[in-house]
Amino acid sequence: GFMKHNTPRQNEHCLTNFDLAEYRQVLSDLAIQIYQQLVRVLENILQPMIVSGMLEHETIQGVSGVKPTGLRKRTSSIADEGTYTLDSIIRQLNSFHSVMCQHGMDPELIKQVVKQMFYIIGAVTLNNLLLRKDMCSWSKGMQIRYNVSQLEEWLRDKNLMNSGAKETLEPLIQAAQLLQVKKKTDEDAEAICSMCNALTTAQIVKVLNLYTPVNEFEERVLVSFIRTIQLRLRDRKDSPQLLMDAKHIFPVTFPFNPSSLALETIQIPASLGLGFISRV
Repeated sequence: GFMKHNTPRQNEHCLTNFDLAEYRQVLSDLAIQIYQQLVRVLENILQPMIVSGMLEHETIQGVSGVKPTGLRKRTSSIADEGTYTLDSIIRQLNSFHSVMCQHGMDPELIKQVVKQMFYIIGAVTLNNLLLRKDMCSWSKGMQIRYNVSQLEEWLRDKNLMNSGAKETLEPLIQAAQLLQVKKKTDEDAEAICSMCNALTTAQIVKVLNLYTPVNEFEERVLVSFIRTIQLRLRDRKDSPQLLMDAKHIFPVTFPFNPSSLALETIQIPASLGLGFISRV
């Protein structure tokens, strides 16, 4: 396929006495291995920031000033100073993006890396939300939606809205919406079931069970309402698993981008000691 994109002069540079076919799989496997190692390194840097930056830190000051009923005596396990914020996450994403661009990484590969980073942000945030009663409140839903909007703005600024990264946040977005919508009538139940198509039944029910009123005037979600949700979703064929797989890596694809580089014009530095090579 690449020969179609080559100039006649470039095709003259193709190897004639050496077949690279048997090395293609080796090189492909190596490229995939390098990509996965890169993803793991970036994830290890990003992961410690996610829970604090996306869930615990108050991006909108005052919204979470009132702790949910029954949880007001709880203190944060992390001291205020030295914690990560949403800005910490965005600065780190900026750093990743800058390094990839500076090293001439293919734009399509950058999109795939960013999509992977957004997936882990969404998965780790949602998993912690599903395990923490103190995070399941109306005000926290508003905080999460604001944080997600800032991440979406980052994608727009970097011209990465078509990378698929935004879509990986959909389960988290729907969980945040679930915290904010009304949860009383049959109409509410119907709206929730149609809205939360990226969440599993187990995840929807868990959020409803954990939901904690912000004040005494707000009612808890009734058991009968949760049963109504379960009945409406009983025919849905989705995973019984509660938590997302935060270690999942999307399959990588390496695009072929034709190069206009003329090999006969390349200047080989003398420091490489390749003087025995002659330019053809």
